[in-house]
Amino acid sequence: MRATSKVHVEYEVLRHLLTRIDLSELEDKMVNDFKNDKNYETLAKRFADGSDSVASMLNNKVNSRLHRLPKKHPAYKEKVIE
Repeated sequence: MRATSKVHVEYEVLRHLLTRIDLSELEDKMVNDFKNDKNYETLAKRFADGSDSVASMLNNKVNSRLHRLPKKHPAYKEKVIE
């Protein structure tokens, strides 16, 4: 696929980050290494909430670019004006 615009590249980079980056190593370092800690459940919830929050921010960025993708792109969507 050819990079047709800066927005197109931004979209593809964001999608790649969302779908291909494995956070399990980071989760191990920040949460799973502390399974015997009395606050383990809090650590696990904190990590889940934080990573969900970042994923949500990235998804919002992805969605804000859909109408600016090339019209032939499979994810292209016309801008909805409300």
